[in-house]
Amino acid sequence: MEQAALELYGERGFEATTVADIAERAGLTERTFFRYFADKREVLFWGAAEIRDTLERAVREAPAPFAPMNAVVAALRAVADELFEGRRERVRQRQAIVVANRELQERELIKLATLSAALADALRARGVAGADAHLAAEAGIVVLKVAFERWVSAASERRLADIVAEAASELRAVASGA
Repeated sequence: MEQAALELYGERGFEATTVADIAERAGLTERTFFRYFADKREVLFWGAAEIRDTLERAVREAPAPFAPMNAVVAALRAVADELFEGRRERVRQRQAIVVANRELQERELIKLATLSAALADALRARGVAGADAHLAAEAGIVVLKVAFERWVSAASERRLADIVAEAASELRAVASGA
């Protein structure tokens, strides 16, 4: 269904594509579609829970002496390796659709805010103070956004995890005034 939706959104645009169109392209019924997705937007955002769970797990599993930002970067790299590698073309298709539609851009911002909150909660569970946890989580989302945009638009085949590490280093340099 995801591939059918991506194809149709690319061909017709998000607005002009219906759930019936997606179901038909996928060779399924609308009823089957609604067993998996609440609406046609969710086809593009179904992986948010998996991303959140991976982030939370990776923060929990980060070595104890890691500073909050290091735990966040480790978690972002885990998401990159576990969920995004090998999916670049599909991710590029999805991103082009999101960028072309204001409603989907808003939904993407909500997803990112949810991920930030999950990161902050995971950091607090590690004993990081509330404000520090929030700041590290928000900074992590900025790193993810910058790295993701670079990865999606890059002509090279660099790994997203490596671009995340690079963006985190750049943030540290900017923050330290170096």
